[in-house]
Amino acid sequence: MSKIKWKGGALLAPVPPAMVTCSDGEKDNIITIAWTGIVNTNPPKTYISVRPTRHSYEMIKRSGVFAINLTTEELVRSADWCGVYTGAKVDKFSKCKLTREEASEIDCPLIAESPLSLECRVTDIIPMGTHHMFLADIVAVDVDESLIDDKGKLNLQRAHLAAYAHGDYFGLGKRLGSFGFSVAKKKHKNKKPQGK
Repeated sequence: MSKIKWKGGALLAPVPPAMVTCSDGEKDNIITIAWTGIVNTNPPKTYISVRPTRHSYEMIKRSGVFAINLTTEELVRSADWCGVYTGAKVDKFSKCKLTREEASEIDCPLIAESPLSLECRVTDIIPMGTHHMFLADIVAVDVDESLIDDKGKLNLQRAHLAAYAHGDYFGLGKRLGSFGFSVAKKKHKNKKPQGK
């Protein structure tokens, strides 16, 4: 395979088009964030990177909390809209017909239509250049009951999550395998019984 060398750039893909909710105590807002991910398991930590010029930046900086609401295929239009318009001029919940849902651990709403939300408390704000990284503890995870099977296992594939890659949105496709499948021992269907 032949490759062409480009200078360094923000070209990791796919990423989640997450709908991040925040509040200043009087007004709530939604900002669509692609620069997010998990940075630690125990304690569970995440981050979002936000330009200081964004309306949500000061809300998150002052309140010290935000929620990452995962975007489904059905929410893609709203996620895109919330990424284009500023909450300084419009109520994004109302405009997109989204329902505010009370969080259990933080003072900012969740998006009821999102099947999974991470409630986050900021621990550090790290200037990175064009963006500042809000490093945060995940203090609660809110999961729609429809994603939990009868054994109590999370089935996130039921959520029909969306992904974002280089300017385009995609629905996540078929499952290709589960963690560890490449090294798992194969089960033999026609295994011969051992003699006595």
